[in-house]
Amino acid sequence: MSQLKLAVLLGMTVALGPLALDAYLPAFPEIAEGFAIPHSEVGLTLSAYVMTLGLAQLVGGPLSDRYGRKLILVTGLLIFAIAGSLVAQADSLVEMVSWRILQGIGGAFCAVSVPAIVRDESGGQDAARLFGLIGLIMFIAPAAAPSLGALMLAMGDWHWIFLVLTGYAVFLAVVLQLALFPHLTPRPPATTPVKTLVTNYLLVLKHKTTMRFVGIQVLCFSTMLLFITHSSFIYQEWFGLSNTAFSLLFAANIALMATLNLINRPLLRKVPSVILLRIQVILQFMSMLSLVAVVLLDGPFWAVAACIIAAIGFQGGIIPNNMANALEFFPHLGGTAAALLGATQFTVSGGISALSSAFAGDSLITIVLSMLICSTGAFLLVLGAPAAVAKEKAAMAAAENC
Repeated sequence: MSQLKLAVLLGMTVALGPLALDAYLPAFPEIAEGFAIPHSEVGLTLSAYVMTLGLAQLVGGPLSDRYGRKLILVTGLLIFAIAGSLVAQADSLVEMVSWRILQGIGGAFCAVSVPAIVRDESGGQDAARLFGLIGLIMFIAPAAAPSLGALMLAMGDWHWIFLVLTGYAVFLAVVLQLALFPHLTPRPPATTPVKTLVTNYLLVLKHKTTMRFVGIQVLCFSTMLLFITHSSFIYQEWFGLSNTAFSLLFAANIALMATLNLINRPLLRKVPSVILLRIQVILQFMSMLSLVAVVLLDGPFWAVAACIIAAIGFQGGIIPNNMANALEFFPHLGGTAAALLGATQFTVSGGISALSSAFAGDSLITIVLSMLICSTGAFLLVLGAPAAVAKEKAAMAAAENC
């Protein structure tokens, strides 16, 4: 299978996550009014989904190593579709959160399968380029998601958003069955005992270089998720923008992510991905410093929006470069490594998001300071990343020569 075709199919699959996160953001005010709850409490439906998306990957990743990518991916799509139809029928916040948790399980099985398939098919700089191409295709989903949600709100109400997500999951299951699974590189059948599904995690957890990249992923994603969780409040309540204006500004974040992703791809032919990662994390940190300064000085709306767009936009280069480095040292445990990466990313980020929903209240400065704290942690970890990778590769080369 060509890299482009593989990237398109995997990009369509991984887009399920951003759609489930972003499509209903414009509906937050309507959901809050319908359930007679504060606007901030609707964020719990997002946090519950994200945290489950992380925890369930701990199960889905090893199962995909053991029983194959196809079984776990298709199972995830079916669970996601069933849960989506149930969310659409929810009559209370408790019901909605419950079904979003089930939807998170399905989403986790899908999310963990994509990086595992990439690691099966490629490695090193090739994997970084493939992750970048997948990301470029995937960016269509979060860019279009709020607009899609706004369209559904104009045509009916928020329930239709989740019915559309259900239909997309069913569509994906059919397309992957026909176009992807018959062309994947065959993997040797697993012969290790089932108990190794747990002990394999210890191999990844003990790998300091891999865990450095897991930390970077968690903190950079937390920076973005804090914005996503509070984006409706920031733009629609704090600055009083319409659904349309909110959707356009949200799309601007994705447009910059896609642009930086495009720039990243040719650079990978000349510059190691870990160097590019360090540069982009540092630039994101500088953007966050600027955002906090603007908010503290009560700067204009356009300056706040520009800093947010810049900070979130750098995810376009951070994600593919970090994913490639995090999975590089576990070619035979791609599912397990991807599961630990995804589980830590979504669980910790979801927890941070939930805390911010509970305690941030109506304070913009609290939100942006929380984002800066996460970005600062990533900045500190990435400074020594190139040296850590070089040391690890030298050790592996010495071991092979022996």
